Amino acid sequence: MPYASVYPLVSSRAVARPFTYEVPPEVGKGAVVSLRFAGAKRRGVVVGLEESPPEGVKAAPVGDVVDELPEPLVDLALWLADYYGSTPARALELVAPPKRKARGERPQPAERDSLGGEAEPAQLSESQARALARIVEALDGDGGNVLLHGATGSGKTEVYLQACAAAIERGKGAIVLVPEIALAPQSVGRLRARFGDRVAVLHSSLTEAERRDERVRIASGAARIVVGARSAVFAPVAPLGVICVDEEHDASYKQEADPRYDARTVAAKRAALEDAVAIFGTATPRPESWERLERLELGGRLAGPLPPVRVIDLRREAGYPLSAPLLAELGALEQNGGKAILLLNRRGVAPAVHCRTCGLTRRCPNCDVALVLHADGRLHCHHCSLVEPMGDACPECGSPELARIGAGTQRLEQELAEKVPGLERIRLDADAVRRPAELTAALRRFAETDRAVLVGTQMVAKGHHFAGVSLAAVVDADTGLGMPDFRAEERTFQLVTQLAGRSGRDAPGRVIVQTFQPDSRPIVNAARHDVTRFLAEELERRRELGYPPFRHLVRVVADGREAGDAMQLLGEIGAGLDGADVLGPAPLLRLRGRHRAQLLVKTDRVRPVASRAAQLLAAAAPAMSRAGVRATVDVDPQAL
Repeated sequence: MPYASVYPLVSSRAVARPFTYEVPPEVGKGAVVSLRFAGAKRRGVVVGLEESPPEGVKAAPVGDVVDELPEPLVDLALWLADYYGSTPARALELVAPPKRKARGERPQPAERDSLGGEAEPAQLSESQARALARIVEALDGDGGNVLLHGATGSGKTEVYLQACAAAIERGKGAIVLVPEIALAPQSVGRLRARFGDRVAVLHSSLTEAERRDERVRIASGAARIVVGARSAVFAPVAPLGVICVDEEHDASYKQEADPRYDARTVAAKRAALEDAVAIFGTATPRPESWERLERLELGGRLAGPLPPVRVIDLRREAGYPLSAPLLAELGALEQNGGKAILLLNRRGVAPAVHCRTCGLTRRCPNCDVALVLHADGRLHCHHCSLVEPMGDACPECGSPELARIGAGTQRLEQELAEKVPGLERIRLDADAVRRPAELTAALRRFAETDRAVLVGTQMVAKGHHFAGVSLAAVVDADTGLGMPDFRAEERTFQLVTQLAGRSGRDAPGRVIVQTFQPDSRPIVNAARHDVTRFLAEELERRRELGYPPFRHLVRVVADGREAGDAMQLLGEIGAGLDGADVLGPAPLLRLRGRHRAQLLVKTDRVRPVASRAAQLLAAAAPAMSRAGVRATVDVDPQAL
């Protein structure tokens, strides 16, 4: 019998290598097999065939073949493990099918996650036609990666749809990625209106059985188009023609669990492996994409100019969170009809509670963060989910003088109820919509109501297209500017610009931006809708500082039960990265009762650094296990 190199699907770094097994003659690369490993029944993936086992190795036979993976997905997973400093088994788990057998019926998250779309292709503008022609040229050639850039409302979605149609005409499939499940209903609706039952849906809110059923439809060719969040980049579409990455600027494309892959980078690599075209579309490109990718420009909004932006200096306003100018605009909607979208990127009633007498800030006992007051009258930790009563007095000094600092979406909702009661209030944040069905219902209510205000966190700025929205407002544009992160200005610019794009798509619109820093670079450029100038300035700043896209960052994050354990491990890892530009280690905020630290490396050669860090962690795995220390490698982190 032939022999095969097989990775058992186990997460331990200590066994991050292939093992040799006997396999039947019909088994090839990509087979998912059952096997015995370390005394337990496991699944494994065949990554290569051998004529004989290594010298001195007695190979055991595999069990049944339980599934098949396309070879390009196996190659993609092995590349991902190396590039992101993870293990092959963890990466192969991303592309392996769910364990549960299919039920033989279609999932229903495709029906409930769908809002309407246009069935017939739209007439393309000149710039849309040029962009599509270039994409089709690449599709008929060796593939490639392109940046589809245009203002909100410039017609990027229609280019995606017609690119998908071109792939299908050529006997190929397509993947459409959206940054969050929040964007799935409209994306699914548009695709289903155009392509019907050939659309499959993949995202984390599906049950394991539902994911399995959709995967069967995709692998069989019954579904030629897949729409979903970042994990949909691993859908077994074969052959693959197009990957559309919508809102490519969004940080949600970065996975925060090991392996910490970036779906945008993975999409580019998968396209290269399969001669497909990866289309990265956005109104506010990342500096990395602007610098590196071929640009296809769509220009301005198809329906007319972008709405004017009025910046409100909160230093001169008495009202917070609703300034007098914003209240006046909302009052006009209450009286005359219309819709508004209000963005406040904080949940709850108040982000912090202070004692006016002794100065105590109520903090989470498990995490180094302030507790957030919610409308239920209790204090919540947004990291570990701890909940405790607020009480009527300070637990330290007994004073009843408790101050609520700042505002969140729940307080904003309360103020709207008091001051503009004639507007229906629909809140969109992680507390208000916990399941896809609730999200779809909230978006449908907003679409069908003639006097309404949609209040929410950054969810409300992401790609939604609603008729009748004449006002968009950023309630506090400063929430992200103070973050100790080199991407803080980029994120603020993107958030303000994206939110502004929700207004005035089918009629004249207005935008209000409330800020305590009206002269800051992101606010000034966002108010002018000046993407090109902001990116030029941002790229110059990053060139001087040695940040992406001019250098890569590799971060190793560790956490442990004791304060010094993570720092000690990272010190040893840093010493093993001899010759690299190493910063740290440095402590991070404690989370969920565990002490954290990070090591940061700036490098021009990301794979050797990430791979070396992974090797050092594998060597340290036994000692880490004994000490209860965990660590991950994070390539090009989205937050520091």
